[in-house]
Amino acid sequence: MTFAATVLTLYPEMFPGPLGVSLAGRALREGRWSCEPVQIRDFATDRHRSVDDTPAGGGAGMVMRADVLAAALDHVADNRPVLAMTPRGRPLAQPRVRELAMGPGAIILCGRFEGIDQRLFEAREIEEVSIGDYILSGGEMAALTLLDACIRLLPGVMGAASSGDDESFETGLLEYPHYTRPQLWEGRTIPEVLRSGDHARIAAWRHAMAASDTRLRRPDLWERHEGARVQSPSGARRHDGNE
Repeated sequence: MTFAATVLTLYPEMFPGPLGVSLAGRALREGRWSCEPVQIRDFATDRHRSVDDTPAGGGAGMVMRADVLAAALDHVADNRPVLAMTPRGRPLAQPRVRELAMGPGAIILCGRFEGIDQRLFEAREIEEVSIGDYILSGGEMAALTLLDACIRLLPGVMGAASSGDDESFETGLLEYPHYTRPQLWEGRTIPEVLRSGDHARIAAWRHAMAASDTRLRRPDLWERHEGARVQSPSGARRHDGNE
């Protein structure tokens, strides 16, 4: 099944962009996924092809119109989820990426200006998604990020099916540090355990490093990981006798 991405944007020339090269580009040429950019202005009804207007209540900037965006969405709507890239959305995380990659694809709405008329989200089933706590010029770069995260998980894109199993966020932890040749570089050597050939020791070291780095660098991830780890299959937390 081909993963079909339809992107509603004011800048269709941005797609597939960087997704047209490397692994994603090869997968695109092989038909493992498809990319259809749709110009939002094509659904405007006035002679100026207006897609925005001044914000109700006053203020700086412009707001994307619900009527134009709804017409564009209704034109491409099917059984795929509709996502809007916006800093007001739920943070994108690897479990959601995996869910999307396992599905038929996505319709992605790229916002611009000050934002989108809230009535669109009230009138249509749209999942608001954020890729981080910062502001971009528009949703296009965020859409490219989301698509890249999904495409690399499609069957055959990364090669071996297990290629991404140990990566950051897949296990709830950051990934362990990596090393390669030369063994000695600027006075720094590859840790002895990685040169030992003892696969059990190597696995233990990698897990310990992943846990340590996550605890130090991303205490929020560590807290979630520890909370999930002590959760029993029934959903009840494990008690240690002191609770």
